[in-house]
Amino acid sequence: MYIVVEGEDPGFNIFVNGRHLARYESAIEELALSLGVRPLLEFFSADENSMLLLIEEGAGNPELLPRLPPPQWYAAGEGLRTVTALISALQEDLHQLGSEGPAVLEELREYETVLNKTAEHNLRWHLAVSWQ
Repeated sequence: MYIVVEGEDPGFNIFVNGRHLARYESAIEELALSLGVRPLLEFFSADENSMLLLIEEGAGNPELLPRLPPPQWYAAGEGLRTVTALISALQEDLHQLGSEGPAVLEELREYETVLNKTAEHNLRWHLAVSWQ
């Protein structure tokens, strides 16, 4: 799972490593719901570029491209509410996701950094998924 920021070049590095977050998505979703915040996957949206990448990876149907809805964009603050709540919960009990808790926490901190920069630049964002 990775962050896409609206526009061609936001002017800052948006790279995040979301592999552990993707691997533990269902446990993270349960945690988010228990904390009363939106699960990360609720910020998912696919734009044409993301879908083209999925098709290149063999995970999408090219016939669906013309019928894609427009991408959904979210305010950075919405994502920050979720990410900061998850960070706080994991800091209180780092091993609630087993031995991968520290790696998940590190990825959430990467998300927090990018979403803070996104907010500073008054840009919007969404999550995308790669199946590589």
